[in-house]
Amino acid sequence: MGDPAVLENDPVDLHGRPFPTRHWLVCRVVHRAVSRLEAAGGVRAIEDDLVMREHVNAAHAAHRAVHAGHNVGGVADPDRVKCLHAHLAFALASGGNPVGDWILERIDLDWPAHVCSVEGVE
Repeated sequence: MGDPAVLENDPVDLHGRPFPTRHWLVCRVVHRAVSRLEAAGGVRAIEDDLVMREHVNAAHAAHRAVHAGHNVGGVADPDRVKCLHAHLAFALASGGNPVGDWILERIDLDWPAHVCSVEGVE
């Protein structure tokens, strides 16, 4: 098999403070691919995509419902996308959503066949 793609943190830190980033994308291959997408303007592209706006809001609402009222990545404005890594991690951990699908379509990987495994590590 391979390594995990996502880790889930406790909802609060050791001091009892809310930890807004609940899911972390840890597969190195996927993480690098999402970093390339972000560097190429992926955050702006998804925010500017009017079709995706309702899906971004829905992803934030779903995250708020399971994580103490926090939007994905702890972003304050539910119309904004702070981090594509956080959105993809949440989508993968929660069974998928259109935001995660949007990201996966643009990172050009053979998902999941050749990632998060020894063969997929560059």
